[in-house]
Amino acid sequence: MHRRRFFGTSAGLLATLQSGALLKADKAVDAISGRPADTVARDEDFWFNVRHAFTVDRNMINLNNGGVSPAPKTVMDTEIRYLEVENMSPSYYMWNVLDPGVETVRRRLAQMFGCDTEEIAITRNASEANEIVQLGMKLNPGDEVITTNQDYPRMITTWQQRERRDGIVLKQLKFPVPPPSMAYLTKMFEEAITPRTKVLSICHITNRTGQIFPVKAICQMARERGIEVMVDGAHAFAQFPFKQADLDCDYYGTSLHKWVLAPIGTGMLYVKKSKIEKIWPMMAAPPEMNGNIRKFEEIGTHPASQRNAITEALDFHDSIGGDRKAERFRYLRKRWSNRLRDLPGVKILNSEDPEQSCAIGFISVDGLDAPKLSAYLWSKYRIWTVAIVTPGEYQGLRITPNVYTTLEEIDTFANVMEKVIKSGTIPS
Repeated sequence: MHRRRFFGTSAGLLATLQSGALLKADKAVDAISGRPADTVARDEDFWFNVRHAFTVDRNMINLNNGGVSPAPKTVMDTEIRYLEVENMSPSYYMWNVLDPGVETVRRRLAQMFGCDTEEIAITRNASEANEIVQLGMKLNPGDEVITTNQDYPRMITTWQQRERRDGIVLKQLKFPVPPPSMAYLTKMFEEAITPRTKVLSICHITNRTGQIFPVKAICQMARERGIEVMVDGAHAFAQFPFKQADLDCDYYGTSLHKWVLAPIGTGMLYVKKSKIEKIWPMMAAPPEMNGNIRKFEEIGTHPASQRNAITEALDFHDSIGGDRKAERFRYLRKRWSNRLRDLPGVKILNSEDPEQSCAIGFISVDGLDAPKLSAYLWSKYRIWTVAIVTPGEYQGLRITPNVYTTLEEIDTFANVMEKVIKSGTIPS
């Protein structure tokens, strides 16, 4: 076949396959309309069709979607299309054609979070969103910030920089995993507060064991005492459904390339409208933008293609449904953890309370070094996991599947883990 004809035919075939996959996904959603989310979570025909929307590497088992997740093909195609458009004449198309589209992204994110459009800034990730607040807050020498030792390392590093630069005091609390209750976590922060406390820095859900925090209770408790609360929602947004009113927070930073399945390098910052003027932007903005949420986006030239494709990811999320996703995540987590939890030396360190856990699972095995176990799973079986070690407290593997994960992949992980645990050693 002539080379040009071959590529033309291949491109057409690929487009047909992709459109067919999306059609299957659409029909799958129609078929489960009105059914309870926990029932849909076990409907393998539905999730089989959802998987057609992804072009992941099936020769590896990716159980580290908590770091960053692959985007559906429709999101990738949209990002590439925008990239090609802006590359035709960047200074014109990027600033005059594509950049205005970010206002639609802002509106859609605000709709999903349940807040005013003028309270949402588009960032590159949760770290950038959170650091805007951390570095932009007015704090004086001796002012106290309370967080935990299980918060994200980059956020702890940011507070530590303010310790060195501004003379603030950082207190890191420890808590058992899983904790006895949500109320325990609220009380833990309440009892740590002193007259010098100005900020509580909390995770909505930790990146380690997937512990969900009682954000609303902590925010309201702190507000009564005139204390600010910064909420790191890197892992929460689109992993399970909630609105801003469910949190009653003033600041919320999250990544969109995790559970929203948006392009890599996208994030979101929520700042309550009355608080915007009080937070300095990380990069300078003119004084007339003091009360404008867009001052937090003043980073110079940026890839419009990534930001504009966020809308496509939100459409994909909505087509599945937040409740269905959350129930599927819990189903997959319980499928492997229930099988392994009673084996010798096993500790499942995520809570089983659906109010305190969702997609993220955590397994610790006495006598087995977590980094070595993770390396063995990859080298021998191409099972991709992340080992987490909290010195002096616990270590283990964080397991995070996603909507494209198959039961066969979950069962393969459980099979291998069962053999290793029963043998008591990691094969060399």
